[in-house]
Amino acid sequence: MAASKAPKIVQRSKRVAFMNTAAPEGPEKFERMKRFTTITNSKNPKEYSRQYVDEDAETSDVVGYAPSIEFSYDRYTNTPVHDKLSKIHDGELLGNDTHVDIVTVDLFTEDDSKRCLAVKRTYAVIPESDGDGTDALIYSGTFKSASEIVKGYATSEDNWQTVTFVEGEIPS
Repeated sequence: MAASKAPKIVQRSKRVAFMNTAAPEGPEKFERMKRFTTITNSKNPKEYSRQYVDEDAETSDVVGYAPSIEFSYDRYTNTPVHDKLSKIHDGELLGNDTHVDIVTVDLFTEDDSKRCLAVKRTYAVIPESDGDGTDALIYSGTFKSASEIVKGYATSEDNWQTVTFVEGEIPS
């Protein structure tokens, strides 16, 4: 009889996010989103609910999603992710100039070849506030979905400071 692995709790630090900080015409460069105090994912499902005349209970179906990520970070200089987000926020940029690509990586799924399950999506940066706090300059806002989710996996050659995203299943 094979021994089963005991379940282990997943630490929050094992789900990390990476933002493409490259110029629009350049190759992708996904850098780790460091110094964030909040990165909270909300699915925001869209429901279709109705009650049929011959039934006592209401019926609901999920018919869509409007994913968003609430964020806040302590502003650090010389940090490409902070620089990109602060430029959008401080410059009150509009439209496609607010779009960022984010890869979310589940480090707890790392296999023997150092590959982890990951998803990629384009988000619009919705700035909310800056200047909160007295110890650090704090920026906050929401990333709102601007594309479909792309499933794949990530690899890293620098201990998960940057990643390469590959669409599709992890090869056997």
